[in-house]
Amino acid sequence: MLTRRTLFGAAGALALFAAPHGASAQDVYVPLISKGFQHQFWQAVKAGADQAAEELGVEVTFEGPDNETMVDRQIDMLAAALAKNPDAIGFAALDSQAAIPLLRQAQEAGIPVIAFDSGVDSDIPVATASTDNIAAAALAADKMAELIDGKGKVAVVAHDQTSRTGIDRRDGFVKRIEAEYPDIEIVTVQYGGGDHLESTELTKAILQANPDLAGIFGTNEGSAVGVVNGVREMGREGVVVIGYDSGTQQKEAIRDGTMAGAITQNPVGIGYETVKAAVAAANGDSVPKTIDTGFYWYDKTNIDDPEIAAVLYD
Repeated sequence: MLTRRTLFGAAGALALFAAPHGASAQDVYVPLISKGFQHQFWQAVKAGADQAAEELGVEVTFEGPDNETMVDRQIDMLAAALAKNPDAIGFAALDSQAAIPLLRQAQEAGIPVIAFDSGVDSDIPVATASTDNIAAAALAADKMAELIDGKGKVAVVAHDQTSRTGIDRRDGFVKRIEAEYPDIEIVTVQYGGGDHLESTELTKAILQANPDLAGIFGTNEGSAVGVVNGVREMGREGVVVIGYDSGTQQKEAIRDGTMAGAITQNPVGIGYETVKAAVAAANGDSVPKTIDTGFYWYDKTNIDDPEIAAVLYD
């Protein structure tokens, strides 16, 4: 049975072979397909991509679905972008498996794929520009353990269980706790789709079921904001909240003490390095398979330090 996606993918596959890639810088076209637009994080990634496009003199577009649960919509966007026969493409997968058939078409057509923020379960991308999410989440676990004196019950509110970032941040936190902190119990891992409203309701339910909960880790901007809101609405001031990413609401929560601290990525750097790698690959130059864009722990003691402030976004 031919579905809309099958037809879209087939049309894209035909178009992939329609014309040679641009040879001069001003003719180079690189579409970036992100996970969404609802978080300030993605606006910061876009800013980095736009900066690189301007410096390199190439055309870059940036789009994503309305929210980070819309896998089918993202696949349609990827198919439409490939149908334009770009010189390279950047892709941040919502589902690490679903996009592989289309990415294989790109590979067969000689279109380099640069994964950014979240990779795919495939060796098709010639490079991945991202945070080491396992290491970053492990640092969040260490900070949680330190703040709750190495004992007690904690929970995780994650953004999803299909993207590479969702999996790695969950596993990085959970496995570090299990390996290093025997007196800390992870009572539950819940998934809020990166939506702050859904994550708020999940947090309230977790707190209701665990009156002695010591801490909660929110694995992205929307998750972390939802955790903060849930803790506030339940009046649970003693719960240690650790987040991931930045944004105005997280920064305010850290300054007022509702959130103990968070891991920040370098979203501008992710966007910049993705475009830089895409242009290099389109020109036939070698690019590193992994581009580690770094991460930092920040709290009220260092939030205004120049090194930290440079990678935070509003």
